[in-house]
Formats: sequence, C-alpha cells, structure tokens
Amino acid sequence: MKKLSIIGVASIVLLSSCVSKKKYVALEDNLAQTQSRLTKTQVEKEELETKMAKIEARVEEYNSKINSLKEINDSQYTTVDDVAVMSNNTKANMRKTLENVDPAKLAEAKTLQDSMNLAVSYKLKQSIADEGEDIDVSIDKTVVMINISDELLFNTAGYRVSNKADNVLKKLADVINSEPSMEVMVEGHTDSRTINTPLFEDNWDLSVKRATSIVRELQNKYDVNPKQLIAAGRSSYLPLVENDSKENMAKNRRTKIVILPNLDKFFALMDADTASID
Repeated sequence: MKKLSIIGVASIVLLSSCVSKKKYVALEDNLAQTQSRLTKTQVEKEELETKMAKIEARVEEYNSKINSLKEINDSQYTTVDDVAVMSNNTKANMRKTLENVDPAKLAEAKTLQDSMNLAVSYKLKQSIADEGEDIDVSIDKTVVMINISDELLFNTAGYRVSNKADNVLKKLADVINSEPSMEVMVEGHTDSRTINTPLFEDNWDLSVKRATSIVRELQNKYDVNPKQLIAAGRSSYLPLVENDSKENMAKNRRTKIVILPNLDKFFALMDADTASID
C-alpha cells in the first residue's frame, strides 16, 4: 500500500514537471516572437523617422526658396493690375520716358497701367516717328496693340505691301524677333463699303489677304519665325468708329498687330532704337 502511494506521488510530480516545461517553451516562443516584432517595429520607426527628416528638410528648402523669391519680387518687381510684372529697372525707364510725354495726356493717366500704356506707346511711336498719325499704339494689360493705317501699308483696294511700309515693318520685326516665345496676330480690317472684284469676293477676302501679305512680308523679308505668326481677317465688323464719313472710314481701314512682349526687353529694344535715331 505504501509502495502504491509513493508511485502515485511520483506520477503527480512527473506530470506537473511536464506541464511546466510546455508552458516554459510556449512562453519562450511568445517572447521570441514579441522581440522579433519589437525589432521590426523599431526598424520601421527608424525608417519613418529618416523619411520624415528628409521631407522636413525639403519643406524647409522650398519655404526658403519661396521666401527668397518673395523678397526678390517685393524688392525688385511691381505687379500691374495683378497681371503684368514690371521690374523696378523698367519702372524707372518708364518714368524717364513719361517726362517726354504730352503733359495733357499724362494728366489723364490714373493708374500704373495707364502710365505703362503711355510709355510703351511713346517709345514705339518715337522709334517710327516719321509715320505720324498712320500708327496708333496701345496696351491692354501686357498685350501691345498697334493699329496701322492701310494708307501706309497698301494701295486702295489692294493687298500688295507698299514700299512705304518698309520702315514700320522692320521696326515691328525687331520687336517680334527680340522675344522668340511671343505670338503675333496680324488682323486685317476694312471699312463698311462692299467690294466685289475678280480678286476679292467681299471684305472678308480683302481683310484676310492683307493680313497674309503682312505675315509673308515679316517672314520672307525680315526673317520672323512663321511659327510666331497668325494671320486673321475681321472684315468690317470691328470698326474703331462709325463708318459715317470718309475720315472715319479711313480710320477703320487698318491692319492691327497684336503682340505679347517681355516688357523689360521691349523697353531695352526701344531704348536702343531711339538711341540710334538720336
């Protein structure tokens, strides 16, 4: 009986020992897995911290560039009606130019854009001063618009470019060639009198033919890149004034040149032109 009791106790001890060992092994496995996950998490954390540091460095670099550009813009440039940007050097040249403008016209300038219009108009007119009233120059924002009387460019009801136009077209070509990225639209306009000849069916034909004649002249004679040129005809449908007199009809018969210049280059070019004239 005593022997049986000893065997029972030994069995219980042995069984308890086996259960404890299994738990120990399981705990060891759990610990190893936890340590592995911890190591992986630590590595991922370090990688994320490295990426975040790089991102923060880039953001700081970009902010620094933005602030630098803003400082340059604030100190060196002026915004005109939230569209055009003019350097202070150009603005100084503009003020110098305005000293020569008719005081009556200058008194009508209420904004910086008005003053810019007057200055650019004066510069371009001065460079082709011998053409007088046959040319009108203005700007809308940064778009320079030059209206040239057909009396200067063509014979009556014709489309072949007159030799009288050589000077003005050469000046225009210089402006266009100074900025290869600009596009230039040449628009033909007529008065309201109807026309029907073997050459022209109507004013649409005449206006388009005159525009293409100017475009070809700029391309072939003055080496303007044809990719920069657009020819358009507007017939009689955009008159400057009512077609109620000979004088007004003459004003409406015109070729309009629309260009988008870099203002700094435009003023530099005009300064060079006027210096050679002086």
